[in-house]
Amino acid sequence: MLIELKRSLAEISPKIEEMRVSLDIPGKKELVEKLTAKTYEPDFWDNYTEAQKTLKELNRLKDDIEKYEELLKAQEELTVLLQLLEEEENEELAVEAQDKAKKLMEKLHRMEIELLLSGPYDKNSAIVSLHAGAGGTEAQDWVEMLYRMYTRWAEDKGYKVELIDRLLGEEAGLKSVTFSVEGFGAYGYLKAERGVHRLIRISPFDFSGRRHTSFASVDVLPEVAEDIPEIELKEEELKIETFRSGGAGGQHVNKTESAVRITHLPTGITVVCQNERSQLMNRALAEKLLKAKLLDLEMKKKEEEMAKLRGEQKEIAWGSQIRTYVFHPYSLVKDHRTGVEVGDVQGVMDGEIDIFIEAYLKMLVTQGGNQ
Repeated sequence: MLIELKRSLAEISPKIEEMRVSLDIPGKKELVEKLTAKTYEPDFWDNYTEAQKTLKELNRLKDDIEKYEELLKAQEELTVLLQLLEEEENEELAVEAQDKAKKLMEKLHRMEIELLLSGPYDKNSAIVSLHAGAGGTEAQDWVEMLYRMYTRWAEDKGYKVELIDRLLGEEAGLKSVTFSVEGFGAYGYLKAERGVHRLIRISPFDFSGRRHTSFASVDVLPEVAEDIPEIELKEEELKIETFRSGGAGGQHVNKTESAVRITHLPTGITVVCQNERSQLMNRALAEKLLKAKLLDLEMKKKEEEMAKLRGEQKEIAWGSQIRTYVFHPYSLVKDHRTGVEVGDVQGVMDGEIDIFIEAYLKMLVTQGGNQ
C-alpha cells in the first residue's frame, strides 16, 4: 500500500505544479493586492457598476488562489502521512492516507476540468431549452426523460434549477421545457449538450412492442450578467402581452392573466413564461430568457464574422445530432462528436454525463476553439 501511495503522490506533485503555472498564482496574488488597495480608495464607490465589477473580479481571483492552496495543503498533509508510515506501520494512518490521496486526486481532476472553461461566458449560469422532435407522445416522453437527466446532474453538482416555462404533452411527457441552471460554470459545462439527442427503445406507448426512434433538441444559452452593457432591454423595443396560462388540454387554467409573452421588436425574438403564478415573476423570468437569447444572437454574429475572416465555410448551428441513447436491443450511449461510449444507459439517465462533457471540453481545447 505504501508503494502505491508514493506512486500516487509522485503523479500528483507535478500536476499541482502545472496547476500553479496554468492558474498563474503569483500573478493572481499580485493582482489581488492591487485590487484590494483600490477598494480602500475614497472614491471607490463613486461608480457603483465599476466597483461591483472590481469586487467580482477580486472574489474570482481569491477563489482560484484558495482552491490552489487547498490542493497544496492536502498534498503536504499526504506527504507527512507517508513519512509517518515509513517510520512505522499503522493501519489507521494507512487508511487515512488512502482517503486523502483519493480526495486529492478528485479535487485536482475537478480543477483541471475547470481550467477548460476558457470561453467568455463559460463561468456563467445557463438557460437550457428542450424541444420534442417528430414522433408525438414518444418524443415528448423523451424530452421529460432528458429534463430529469439534466436536473439530476445539476443537483448532484450543487446547482440550483429553476423552471422557466414548459408545455405539457397531450398524453404524456413535455412538448418543450425551459429552465435555468444557476451556479459557477453551468454554461461552460452544459454547452457540451447543445444539439439533437436520439433515443432508441421499445416504446411503452406502442402496444405492439415495436422499437421506436425519437429525437429531442437541446439548446443552451449563457445567463446574462447584469454588467454586460450591450444587452439592454429598452421598453420601447418590447411588445409585452399577458394571457391566462394553463396545462395540457386546457387543464389547470389560471383565472388571472399571469402568463407573459415578450417580443423583441428589432429582432423578432419571442419568449413566453407561464410557470409562475405571479405575472411579475413570469415577466422577470421572461426578460432573463430574452436577454440570454439576445446575447446568443450577438455571439453567433461574432462567430460568423470570425469565420469569414478565417475564410471558413462553417455552419453556426446547434442542430446537429450529437448523441444516441440505446435502450434496446442493447444498452449503450454514444457521443458522435468525441466517440465516447458508455454501456450503463440507466446511469446516464440518472445524470452521470460528466464523461461526455469532459471529453467535449477537451476536444474543444485540442481544436483550439471555445464558445
